[in-house]
Amino acid sequence: MSVERKLIQHLMGKAGFGATPEELDKYILQGYDGVVESILNPIQSNTLPEDVIYRYHVDIAESRLPTPTAAKWMYRLVTTDSPLEEKIALFWHGLFASNFADVQQMTMLYEQVDMFRKLGLGNFRDLLLELSKDTAMSQMLDNVDNHADAINENWGRELLELFSMGIGNYTEDDVKEASRAFTGWTRDNIDYAPFWPYGRVGWHHKFDSNDHDYNQKTFLGETGEFDGDQIVDIIVKQKATAEFISTRLYQYFCSDEIDSEGKLAINEMMEAYFQSGYEIRSVLRSLFKSEYFKSDKCRSSKVKSPIELVVGTVRISEAYSIPTLAIKDLVDQATFMGQTLFQPPSVEGWHEGVEWIDSGTLIERVNFASSEISNLEKPGVRKLISRVKSDISTSTSNKEILDICSEIIGCNLSDNTRGFLLDSIDNSPNNNQKIDEHIGQVLGFIAATKEYQLV
Repeated sequence: MSVERKLIQHLMGKAGFGATPEELDKYILQGYDGVVESILNPIQSNTLPEDVIYRYHVDIAESRLPTPTAAKWMYRLVTTDSPLEEKIALFWHGLFASNFADVQQMTMLYEQVDMFRKLGLGNFRDLLLELSKDTAMSQMLDNVDNHADAINENWGRELLELFSMGIGNYTEDDVKEASRAFTGWTRDNIDYAPFWPYGRVGWHHKFDSNDHDYNQKTFLGETGEFDGDQIVDIIVKQKATAEFISTRLYQYFCSDEIDSEGKLAINEMMEAYFQSGYEIRSVLRSLFKSEYFKSDKCRSSKVKSPIELVVGTVRISEAYSIPTLAIKDLVDQATFMGQTLFQPPSVEGWHEGVEWIDSGTLIERVNFASSEISNLEKPGVRKLISRVKSDISTSTSNKEILDICSEIIGCNLSDNTRGFLLDSIDNSPNNNQKIDEHIGQVLGFIAATKEYQLV
């Protein structure tokens, strides 16, 4: 495999959910920088239109419960041709965490994710302002109960602590003043709640001028008769905000840990944040084109989340091109591994990195990936086997098969793991049918390694 092909494969593992050999064949024609620009500027996805899905899955159309709605998003994740668009939505879903237990309206939660999808690569000010008006978030963090004569600080506090600046970069007075500025930002039309096909839950943002605190406020050193818009304006221009967002993006798209060179990459991302006027697309462009991102230090440096593991594996197997009921099984598989779409455990989102792994979740991860990627009935697996067979020589040695298989699915095996697998794999057969099964076995073994858990 050429150096550039490996680099693009690395990019798609980080910025998407991996890439099949056929996808890499297309990407290589664009070159690395061309692929970066194409994923940062996604076109409309060719995923099956939702109205077609609704004809066959009324439970998904109604969006009453978490699992069917999660299945709708899962289908989009495993079939999209705009992977960064979905991955950035997943990033914001974890950072700006809202859950069904607190909101109790799946339609609003799905619309929130759609907002992340549409604005997630754009201007951070626009995204933060829309989040401030989002009805699911207003319900989640009690801004619907934030009144001029009875301040509720929940939204104001989490806006600063978890969503933009981080602890230590603001005072308790800043929390109070921000909360005052968002009084009267509530939701409307809460009594109209029909389900498809008769209508949609109709919550929408409302500014109640009779419930807003118009008095002077002092926030982060600035004084004025601020409302929520001005609070967001002040937040996004802070150095602490640039560092917070750049760091979270770095940890999500590059590495769980930050070394000295990683810190330099984050500094460059912060510069891009300000130079572009707070554009997330520019921040990610800075990361993806940095030498650090392209280096070995940024490879196999992040534990895959359950969603990343499930989606990446089934995109290889290509077994879910149409939205059958089996899509719900994928939601369940991710749940068994510790992550359920639309149900983060708290407003803090999921604890990531090595915290994804324990004795129970590791078994689920290994069993799912190994069985999925070694199943010869899966169309993508059959394509992989054909590709491997076309690349191997007549000797068909286990060493050669293992190297080609691991390379083709982008799994960087350590020397110790590689040696262990060579000792464990059966002798390579000679007849064609048996060689298919043998390659499937090798693929399954690779999917069971610790390296497959990393990206």
